[in-house]
Order: sequence, then C-alpha cells, then structure tokens
Amino acid sequence: MVEAVLIDLFSLPANLQNNIQGLLCNVLETIEKCSSVPAPFVYVICRQSQGSERNGEQESLLPALRHFQGLKKRLEVVHGLTAAAALYTVKQRLDEKDLSIIKVIVPTLRKDLMKVYIDHLFTAVYQFEFEDLQVASNCENLKKAEPRSEEQTLSTEDVALIRSEIQTYLESLPSLKGELTILRSSLIPDDVFLHGFTTRTGGISYIPTLSSCNLFSSSKRRDPQVVVEENLRRLANAAGFNPETFHKVKIDHANAVCVMGKTEPDSYDGIVTNQKGVTIAAPGADCIPVLFADPVRKACGAAHSGWKGTLLGVSMATVNAMVSEYGCNVKDILVVLGPSVGPCCYKLPHESAKKFHRIDPKCVRVFDSASSYIDIRRATRILLESGGILPENIQDDSVTDQNQNVTFCTACHPDKFYSHFRDGANFGTQIGFISIKD
Repeated sequence: MVEAVLIDLFSLPANLQNNIQGLLCNVLETIEKCSSVPAPFVYVICRQSQGSERNGEQESLLPALRHFQGLKKRLEVVHGLTAAAALYTVKQRLDEKDLSIIKVIVPTLRKDLMKVYIDHLFTAVYQFEFEDLQVASNCENLKKAEPRSEEQTLSTEDVALIRSEIQTYLESLPSLKGELTILRSSLIPDDVFLHGFTTRTGGISYIPTLSSCNLFSSSKRRDPQVVVEENLRRLANAAGFNPETFHKVKIDHANAVCVMGKTEPDSYDGIVTNQKGVTIAAPGADCIPVLFADPVRKACGAAHSGWKGTLLGVSMATVNAMVSEYGCNVKDILVVLGPSVGPCCYKLPHESAKKFHRIDPKCVRVFDSASSYIDIRRATRILLESGGILPENIQDDSVTDQNQNVTFCTACHPDKFYSHFRDGANFGTQIGFISIKD
C-alpha cells in the first residue's frame, strides 16, 4: 500500500507548463478517489526562484489545490532552489512520519533524472514506484508497483552534476546539536599522530537516533551515504585530515586485519598502516573503537571490537599485524579504548557470558542469571596485557581515578554518543580515527 505520493512538477517541460493545473487536478482526483482511508500523504515539488519564497510555478498550483478537501493536511507543496533541496525536504517529511513506500509521479523525460536523485538521497529502507505524469485512467494506477529500474540512461556527466548539486546543498546545511566535538587521548603523542574519537554533535543527520554526526551508512538505515560523506567532510575539516585518504574497517565482527598497501580483504575489523597522511578508522556504537600507536616505529592501527571480536582477539590481532609488518616492539605500542557500552548497561545471554567468565570472572556480573552484565573493556585489556602490551600503555578511563577523557559508556550518555543497545536498529555510529603526521 502506497504511504506517500511525490508529484514532480520541478522544471516541467515547456509543452506541459500551460496545462499544469489540469495535470495536477487529474492526478489528485485519482489519489483522492482511489486511496483507502486515510489517504496517502502527497508532496508536490516545484522550483523556487532565487530570492523569492514563492514563484509562478507554486502560485499557479494554489487554485488547483484548494479543491481537494479529502486530502486536507496530507497535501503539501514543497519548493526549493534546486531539486536536491526540494527532495531533501520531502525526505525529512517522510522520515518524520516514518513513511517508506512512495509512489513518484514524474514527467517521462525526468524519470531517469529522478531515479538518480533518489539513489543518492535514499537507502534501501524506502520502496519507490514510478508512474508517468499523465491522466490516470483507473484506480489501479495507485496500487501497481513498477520495479525500481537499475538501468542508468543518463550520461556520467549528468550524474556527476546531480551529485555535485546534492553535495553543495548538504554543505549549506547548518550543523545540529552544537559544534563538532573530538575527544583526544593524552596517551598518544600529538607531535607524531593525529587522532580522536567523535561524538554525535556537529553533523547534519536529522533523524533522532542518527542526529547529528552519524558516520556510518547502511542499506538498513535512513541516512544515505551522501549525508555520511558530508559529516565526514566536516570532521576532516575540524580534525585536519584529508577525507580522500580516509579508510574505515569493513565490519565482520571477527578478527581479520587489513594492512594498508596490501590486498584488501573483503571484510576486516582491524586495520594498520605506516603511511603518513593516511587516516584509518574504526566505528563504534557500543562496540569499542580501539586505537593503536607506536611512536618509535611510527605505525598505527584501529580496530572495531564488539563482543564477538573481543572474544576472537581482534585487538591483539591488530597488535600482531603491527609487529609483523612494521617491526614494532609490543612494549612500545600504546592502546586507547574509545567510547563503548559499559558493564553498567550491556547484557549477553548466559552461554555468551560464560566465554567472558573464562577470560576473567570479573568480566561478568550476575553470572548465574539468564542474562549477565558484561565488561568487554576489561576482557580487551586482559587479552592485550596477556599479549605483552604494558598495562600503563593502555588507556581505559573506566578503571582510573582520573576524570573520564575518552572511555565513556555510550548507552549512559545519549547527549554525547550513539548506542545500538539504547537506540535500536536505526542507530548512528561514531568512530575512532588515527593517522601519522607528515
């Protein structure tokens, strides 16, 4: 069942301009007559003239819109200086109402264009059906789903122009939830390394569980890659690294490690480099983003350590890669555990808890219950120390008397961090990043 209808009147072909009211009336009559109760939400997009809140296109629609009382407040005209601006506003309306099944009624000549905008601004969470902008002959037009075409008939230059238009618009948006904040460790020497852990402030992601500096896009979430790229651009600008030489782990919740400059595995949770100016990163939204730095051999690493990766030893696998690839001495390697879910909040079933109990009984709280509280940070520290990392070279603020610096509980601080455990499936992600300075 269609939940929303998007009618594209943005830059109509000249031969349709004179009949704009008639076209719109026919489409709206079909929607009003054929839709079940309640009627779907209807969004009509049109161009806004530079320096004007309204223009001829929108003014010409007003008489046609007044006749459709059945749609009432479910009908809205959305205007923008660019198609990207108008569509992004529509996306916000859809997300506010948690709508995801959309019929797009578009002039035939603009259909391929519209599909490119949609591919960039939406993820697979949404389902789109397409219909030519013409008089609908019967009510079945609102119910038939036309499969989303994967064919791309526009030129590479046209696609690049659309992407540039989207990027320019996103760059113009104000940051949400305050300034961009980067947490830094005093353990890692800043004369050799550039590093930090992000918080959720200072980006443009507007969905509550993703707001505002979400740094991970997934087909199962509502933030498209272009929004994440803009958040990354803002982070790179604030932190001082080049987003074009940024590499993030490809999460598998295992212990594979990628060595920069060698063949990249299909998936990996650790990454190491000795190349200057290359920024590597690991995400975390309850899982631990772990950073590694060797100021002697000038090498670094990053790892994503969830409960599965912790048990599989992803942190020591990253250390071992630095030792084998760059000749690092394990006693020189500094390790910082970033924001992650703490034992105050995180639970696992008893069978999984037993595996942490074998590492150290103190890694599990309320061991005899069906669901136990787990300390994945303590388990990580123990495994690192067992592998030769000096205790004083591991920063985990949750075990020191100092004020917390980087190792916060993500679930306990909704104002600062994302948390899968707390926020559910459509969750945002922060990262830990590190690079060797030129």
